[in-house]
Order: sequence, then C-alpha cells, then structure tokens
Amino acid sequence: MIITEKVSGIQGITESDIANYLANDPMFFERHAELLASIQLTSPHGHRAVSLQERQMEMLRDKIKGLEHKIIEMIRHGQENLAIADRLHRWVRGLMVTTDLFELPYSLVQELIHEFLIPQAAVRLWDVDVPFMDEPFSQDVSLDVRSFASSLTLPYCGLNSGFEAALWFEAPGSVASVAFIPLRHEASPVAFGMLVLGSPDATRFTSEMGTEFLVRIGELASAALARLLPEED
Repeated sequence: MIITEKVSGIQGITESDIANYLANDPMFFERHAELLASIQLTSPHGHRAVSLQERQMEMLRDKIKGLEHKIIEMIRHGQENLAIADRLHRWVRGLMVTTDLFELPYSLVQELIHEFLIPQAAVRLWDVDVPFMDEPFSQDVSLDVRSFASSLTLPYCGLNSGFEAALWFEAPGSVASVAFIPLRHEASPVAFGMLVLGSPDATRFTSEMGTEFLVRIGELASAALARLLPEED
C-alpha cells in the first residue's frame, strides 16, 4: 500500500502520522476506492457496524440537528427580545403621554410593574421643586440613602439585607431580592432619586445578573422625572 511505501523504514508510526498522510493525500481513496466500501465503523446509534459512507451520513444528520436546535434557539431569543422591546415601548409611551407631573412618578412605577411583571416597585426623589415637596414620593429619604444612590455607578442587584430603601415597598417584609437604580442627570455624579424593584424570589435580582437593561430603565426614568426638579438658572 502507498502508506507503507511512504513511511517504510520509519519506526513507531502513530495515528496522527496516518491522519496527516491521508489529509495531505486526498487522492489516496481514489486510488484505493475499494477501501471505502470495505471499511466498517461502529454506529453511535445501536453500536451496529456501518460503512464509512453511512457513518459520514449519520455525522452529517447529527450536525444538521445541532444547527436546527441553534436556529430554534435564535428564533426564541429573537421573539423574547421583541417582546421586551414592545414592553419598553409601551412603558416609554406612557411616560410621554402623562402630562400631570404629580401623577408621573406613580404612573412610572405602576406601568413598570405591569409591563415587566415586577412584584413590587417604588421611587423616591429629593430636592424636588416646591410644588412637589409634600408628595409621598419626595418624603423620608435619609442622607445615607442619598449617599448610597450617588455612589452607585451601576444598578445594585442582590439579596434584601435590611436596606432602608426596601422599606419603601408596600409590603417590605415579603421582599427577598432587590434592584436599586440611581436616578441622575446625565452629566451629574449626584443622584436626585432612586428607583427600587423588589421580588419575593431570592433569585430574581442577583449580583451575577447583567444590569444593562436596568441602566436603560434608569436613564429613561431619570429623563422623565427630572421634570419635577427646580429649573436650573
């Protein structure tokens, strides 16, 4: 055979040597076509003996099935992303059509709960304009909470460890995990408020989860609620 002709006199031929030879001599099986019909391999389906051609067909079918699963997964993710985009669109539209600024914080929170199936949510603002100082959303915010909000460069997600801001929920005792989203002017490092999300599920908001979507929520909420602050001179 040609293999023995090429490697005669070389000791310790390995499988890699044979594989490299065949890879570099694609004409080998044309010169020895009878081998293709005589080679028998074990099928992964039932451990029966199959020809090389049958084994290649089985491998191709398995590859096609894998690609089909990937396509189905891509379609599913695309549908989920479209659904999220639709929810975000409805939430933003709700913010834009709310003309009563006194109702804006409540509408923002309620529509967020409704669209994204969040069990509980609340918002607090500080240093608001005079007409809004007596509203519930602008009350009872300690200096510690203000400092905490300003220190967040990204939303905080994790277990509810007795945070003061968790007391803003309607039922704080049922909240196991929280997300704290600072509200600030785009160019300001100082927060003027904080949006808080809560869930009885300890795994709903975790430190390992991505926060990009929450960042976008914070940016949109900040832009909407900044209308309740005093106008800058």
